Amino acid sequence: MQSFGYGSYITASLTLYMQYDLHTHSTVSDGTMTPTELVQHAGKNGVDVLALTDHDSTGGINEAMDAARATGISLIGGVEISVKWERMTVHILGLDIDPGGATLQEGLARLRVSRQWRAEEIGRKLDKAGFQNAYEGAKKYASGQLIGRAHFARYIVECGKASTVSDVFRKYLVKNKPGHVTGQWATLEDAVGWITDAGGYAVIAHPGRYKMSATKFRRFIEQFRENGGVGIEVVSGSHSPSDRHNMAQYAKRYGLYASQGSDYHGPENPWIEIGRLQDLPEGCKPVWALWS
Repeated sequence: MQSFGYGSYITASLTLYMQYDLHTHSTVSDGTMTPTELVQHAGKNGVDVLALTDHDSTGGINEAMDAARATGISLIGGVEISVKWERMTVHILGLDIDPGGATLQEGLARLRVSRQWRAEEIGRKLDKAGFQNAYEGAKKYASGQLIGRAHFARYIVECGKASTVSDVFRKYLVKNKPGHVTGQWATLEDAVGWITDAGGYAVIAHPGRYKMSATKFRRFIEQFRENGGVGIEVVSGSHSPSDRHNMAQYAKRYGLYASQGSDYHGPENPWIEIGRLQDLPEGCKPVWALWS
């Protein structure tokens, strides 16, 4: 741990000149840019280090690596794993992973089967709610293997039943709404284990979005650490300034490394632009110090 102090100092100095975005999505999951387009867009927006973290899939990493070499930015292999914890869905990022890890790929393959089942169930429920051929409509927007809620949301906007994707989620796709289906996801122990086995670092994704009491959130962090988790996303495209402050305090309190990522899905969400993140708050240990 003593060596970290020196590494932290060097890395913190570099952040004055380098832009990190360690949470993004491509068409391999529910983003709207191909891995190549995403990398090129990140480069144009001044990102120096980018992580591709598609949902439950590493299928875009090789293409993104090729694009990163051509663009001149550094690419970190990543993934965002869907987890069920105490009847809640949470997301865990795996950063600096080896995408060829057998245990990781076996686990992700099971999650993709679950995602396919959920997509079909969402389609059936939306059909009953008055949307015709909802599954086929969502499939038109899915360029990769996975059909997610965002694809259904885009189809519903196309149908004129909502003006924005955010409106669709509120009206149709969250708990107690017509198209809500609970996913069959990984356990927290499994997700962190898969990431660690693949040589990566497990990070709690966009924690400000989880509706937990302070007591429950502390329990979540403690279990995450007990299973080998090392980081928390302090700066996120979905975090408010108070979220950013609070997560920095949790990072310091629990000795977690701090990460930052836009959770960028494409230009359709202009309020979450890649390369426009605030810096980590002072005193945070940046997660990239682990692989610098």
